Amino acid sequence: MGKPFGTDFLAFWSAARLALAGVPEAAWDLARIGAMERASVVVDPGLSSFLYPPPFLLVCLPFGMLPYCGGLAAWLALTGGLYLAAIRRWLVPHHGVLMTVTAFPAVIVNIGHGQNGFLTGALLASGLGLAGRRPWLAGMLLGTMIVKPQLALALPIFVIAGGHWRVMGGALASMGLWCLASMVVLGQESWVAFFHAAPVGQAILDQGLVDPAKMVSLYAAMRVLHSPGWLAFVVQLTGATGAALMLVFVTRAPGVSREAAGALTAAVTLLMSPFLLDYDLTLAAIPIAWLFSQGVRRGFRPWDKLVLAACFALPLVGRSIAMATGVPVAPVILWALAIQVARAALRTHGDAGRPNCG
Repeated sequence: MGKPFGTDFLAFWSAARLALAGVPEAAWDLARIGAMERASVVVDPGLSSFLYPPPFLLVCLPFGMLPYCGGLAAWLALTGGLYLAAIRRWLVPHHGVLMTVTAFPAVIVNIGHGQNGFLTGALLASGLGLAGRRPWLAGMLLGTMIVKPQLALALPIFVIAGGHWRVMGGALASMGLWCLASMVVLGQESWVAFFHAAPVGQAILDQGLVDPAKMVSLYAAMRVLHSPGWLAFVVQLTGATGAALMLVFVTRAPGVSREAAGALTAAVTLLMSPFLLDYDLTLAAIPIAWLFSQGVRRGFRPWDKLVLAACFALPLVGRSIAMATGVPVAPVILWALAIQVARAALRTHGDAGRPNCG
């Protein structure tokens, strides 16, 4: 009650306004203050928890020049348009493509929060889709994931296991440029403040400053089940390691297409980070779209349709189920998606075609 529409965007917009006023480091100072006075931050990170690296603040600057409502509208329109265009390329063409993508509940969740799920989804979908055809551009896009590095943990595995060295070159160049630009525009104090505020992220997990039922990771699932933090981290690390090994095995298997490996990379991304919320499930549209397209082309395998339906509904019902029943279903569904994508990837038999014809 009393919260503005797009509550998380308020943090982005306010941080940008502070930067435009010449005090960018104040955004991370607020994060530290918010952690010390955690009673005021318990539900949503909000204004006091801008914990993103300086390149993300650089992205937010133009939107801070606008009034709040105008900035939010521009943010959602621009990043949303990029997201829809990027995801559409992973779907087989049919009359309901645009409607299908926009109806994905993660889209609505992201809009309600004013979050960056559209931006990260567009970067990951475009970068992975272009890796085989325009590797340098793909790398530049994937390198821009430095704005939210916890969603880029699977990318080095994809690059190294697949031998995408030009993609790696583009990504390293992109990351370097974003870091340099942020230092030039925001000053090196912004990086100092960011690293000083880094422990806040650990505190959010350890002290439950964000309700674990709102998150979709294995770590969060264990906390919902009243596991101690150390055990939750062990389970998360074990699951992430298993997902990484699965990605390596599939990527290096003979005949697996780059698009198949890219779809699996997106699915594995959702299994890697302990801090993953339901608006980050915009990334799930990539493996969902690819698996659906493979089913249309080659026929659906057992369990494909059930897993696709469960994943499509997950952003809408996952949080409610976890909060109402104490049963965290999200990791089970996301693991099922990754396994089905891996199975489908292993039967592509060297299909070098794009994920769609459009």
